[in-house]
Amino acid sequence: MFDLFKKNTEEKATDVKTIREAILQSIKEQLRKAEGGEGNNIRGIQLYITCQPEEKHAYDAALYVGEENKFRNDEVQRIADDFAINLPEEWAMDILFVDEPPSEATPIAGVDAALFISTKKNIVQKNVTAYIKIRIGEAEKTIYPITSTGGKIYIGREKKVQTADGFYRENNIAFPEASSDAANKFISRQHAHIEFDHEAATFCLFADEGGVPPRNKIKVRSANNPAPIKLYSTHVGYPLQQGDQVLLGQSALIEFSYTIEENEV
Repeated sequence: MFDLFKKNTEEKATDVKTIREAILQSIKEQLRKAEGGEGNNIRGIQLYITCQPEEKHAYDAALYVGEENKFRNDEVQRIADDFAINLPEEWAMDILFVDEPPSEATPIAGVDAALFISTKKNIVQKNVTAYIKIRIGEAEKTIYPITSTGGKIYIGREKKVQTADGFYRENNIAFPEASSDAANKFISRQHAHIEFDHEAATFCLFADEGGVPPRNKIKVRSANNPAPIKLYSTHVGYPLQQGDQVLLGQSALIEFSYTIEENEV
């Protein structure tokens, strides 16, 4: 579907003004549809751009790429104000250039883009245990139990690291740099984390700074969908399902499960 959408370039906007207007019109429609004028439950807006490389400059200009939060604050917030959509103070805006948008995103007519608006759901208090199994690569353990009450579970190379902004981070699932396993070399120090989403009652996988392009990547293959899913944003979590396999970097592989076998203990 998206291949056809992408290739039909003869009817697609190429000038900056038309691209911006088409995207803003779609955002306006989707915001009003999502909340009916009440924006408190909106968590964020993810805009996926699928244009050809030679058209990227036009989309960069249309979305003020390079001017941090300008599109969010000057354009999208203005729409919210005009239509009395009361967005929460900390709502997130992600503009992501990708080969394909995720299936839940809605294509925007007239441009090479798709839109997804994430919203809050009712809070579900639930005590849940799951397991991360190390399939390829060498970590400190082969199986890590994780719980819905345990907070964020950080994943990365080395146990204790200093982040780019100078602060300390301890990886709960750590792949030692000194390991002879080549898979460890392609894992970032701040690669990913898992946390329990009490609204959706599920564990979610998030990419961290080192786990999004152009750095080391994250791919997920679900037992229900053999097509790999790439994580592009640090704000949008992937809901993990039984048997999901997660590729960290080039070859390190972990598996998510709600059960363990006797021979795995």
